[in-house]
Amino acid sequence: MNTTFFAEDRKGWMSLLASADEARLTELWHGFGADPACEFLRAPEAGGVMVRGRMGGTGAPFNLGEMTVTRCALALTDGTVGHGYVQGRSKAKAEIAAKVDALMQTGAAEALRAAVLAPLAEERQAQKDTRAAKAAATKVEFFTMVRGED
Repeated sequence: MNTTFFAEDRKGWMSLLASADEARLTELWHGFGADPACEFLRAPEAGGVMVRGRMGGTGAPFNLGEMTVTRCALALTDGTVGHGYVQGRSKAKAEIAAKVDALMQTGAAEALRAAVLAPLAEERQAQKDTRAAKAAATKVEFFTMVRGED
């Protein structure tokens, strides 16, 4: 199981935080124990974004619909800036995501990775494996029987 996809880049851990279950993220965050002092650059606020799609992934873009998101931007006392964008209206989840993002840019990154991000990544991978196993169970193998007429 490869759970280190988020280890190298910010895009990876931001994606992991955005898709994490709020209750589980909150539980892991409180288990980490450090809640750094910070100043909000943009307090958590909910809004909407237009979701766009493409037919087949390569076709002309079209507007699929709107989605509610909550964003937050903050700065730690040392000036490190963190951002959080999450689906839905959870201001607490957006704030935690922004704090994790900021701390991942500091010396606390390895401890935070082990305490919060690694468990989230393992759980995400387990969910993907379960879904793949359910899909594989319904797979139908087609084959052609050779007829003796040729």
